[in-house]
Amino acid sequence: MLQEKDKQWQENVKQKIINKMSWVSERSKDKIPYTTIKGRHDNRIVDNPSNLATDGINWWTNGFWGGIMWQLYHLTKQNKYKEIAQFSEEQLDACFTKFIGLHHDVGFMWLPTSVVNYKLTNSELSRKRSLHAANLLAGRYNPVGEFIRAWDDLEDEDTRGWAIIDCMLNLPLLYWASEETKDPRFKQIAIKHADTAMPAFVRADGSVNHIVEFDPFHGGVVTSHGGQGYGDGSSWTRGQAWAMYGFWISYKHTHDEKYLNVAKQVANYFIANIPDNGLIPIDFRQPSKPNFEDSTAAAIAAGALIEIARSVDASEKAIYYDAAVKLLKALDQHWTDWTRENDCILTHGSASYHATEHHTAIIYGDYFFIEAILQLSEEDLYIW
Repeated sequence: MLQEKDKQWQENVKQKIINKMSWVSERSKDKIPYTTIKGRHDNRIVDNPSNLATDGINWWTNGFWGGIMWQLYHLTKQNKYKEIAQFSEEQLDACFTKFIGLHHDVGFMWLPTSVVNYKLTNSELSRKRSLHAANLLAGRYNPVGEFIRAWDDLEDEDTRGWAIIDCMLNLPLLYWASEETKDPRFKQIAIKHADTAMPAFVRADGSVNHIVEFDPFHGGVVTSHGGQGYGDGSSWTRGQAWAMYGFWISYKHTHDEKYLNVAKQVANYFIANIPDNGLIPIDFRQPSKPNFEDSTAAAIAAGALIEIARSVDASEKAIYYDAAVKLLKALDQHWTDWTRENDCILTHGSASYHATEHHTAIIYGDYFFIEAILQLSEEDLYIW
């Protein structure tokens, strides 16, 4: 996949990743980070007293640090990365006991940790953790509406019928569970959710809803919500990235062309809206000012575009490959920090348009940037 003209650049970025993670991993080996505070990783192992249900060990991003460590172990074969990843996985055992605060994002938490560990080491304990998480995700399936419920009730919101586009990246936990156990029900749930999501989330122009509310008692779409984008009917860029990557993943696990086609539909919309400088806003339909940006959307989208490029006819490959490289080069040039002043690699991440903070470090930005750089040369550890 990696073209000759890009080899020197990609090798240079890869080496910068290796060099930075060699010392960041040591400094953060006893943590599970989400962001940085004054340049240093925070630690989600330690519960936040203000919200014990979600802000601590049950936080949805807590698998990505382990995923980074497994990617580095796969690349360098240095045991320290495996040991840090396994430490992260062990800490997540507390989530099963706490339970409250676990939502649909168990795929994000245990795919990059226990599923990977089981695949690489045959650990029976990791297999048990992975299947436990898969059963939790399957238990969120609404059989009447044929969707996976995203969150338990949030503050005063009744979310019994809510599903979100992010869940497309949790589905591979169910695909893996069916492959591992030979029990079709996990895969059947994943397919049902993907089939429901296609018409409910993806608009005719390839833009995507973030939240769709279904009738949890009778099925059918009730309405949509703006969620983490600018507003209802807008185009939250990280949601676009989740959609194109997630539908491609369902294509990979089912070989059903309809999923590849919808991934391409979303990707084509994304590519058409990439700014000339390659720097991605939080929402393609947000006001021009203030110009809030989101490096995480660019990193996730780049990985999705690389996989789509591998899956299409030769005549189409360059469309998706060139867009992915454009995004990654823009990130490398504008939104990376290779110094010892910051534990993060990517800057300018934004969790949502209406958040109080923007342009911060977010751990899944680093994960997907590393994954995409390694995808180019097929040196990544495939997790999804």
